Amino acid sequence: MASVAHLFCAPKRRLPMEEIDSVEAIEDSGFAGCTHGRKGSQRQILLVDLETLHTMDLLPGSIRENITTEGLNVNGLAIGEQVRVGPALLLVSVSLHALRPTGKNPARFAPRNLRPSRYVVPRAARRDRS
Repeated sequence: MASVAHLFCAPKRRLPMEEIDSVEAIEDSGFAGCTHGRKGSQRQILLVDLETLHTMDLLPGSIRENITTEGLNVNGLAIGEQVRVGPALLLVSVSLHALRPTGKNPARFAPRNLRPSRYVVPRAARRDRS
C-alpha cells in the first residue's frame, strides 16, 4: 500500500526545504507556507517516489519535492489522474511522460556535456572589429 514517506516545505525562495510533520494543502495554491505553490500554476505540489530517489542515489528533499511517497509509482501517473493524500485530493497536471523532446530544440534535451554552447560564435563567422 502506498504511503507518504516525507513532507517538505520551502518557507522562502532559495532556502533549503524543511521537512515537516503535517501541512495544509490549499486548493489551487499548494502547501500553506510554501513559496513554490502559485495560484493557478500547474506545479503547486511536487510528488516524487522514494524508489526513484533511491535509484538515482538521491536523498528525500534533494530535488525540492513537497511529498515523497513510498510504494506509489509517481512516474506512472497520467495527467488528469487523482491521488488522495490524507484528506487532500491532488490532480496530476504534469507528468514525466509529458516532458519529452518536441523537435523544436533537441539540444535542450541532450546531456549537458553534449549540448552546444549558446554564446560561442564560430571563428569564421566573427567580424573583424578593428
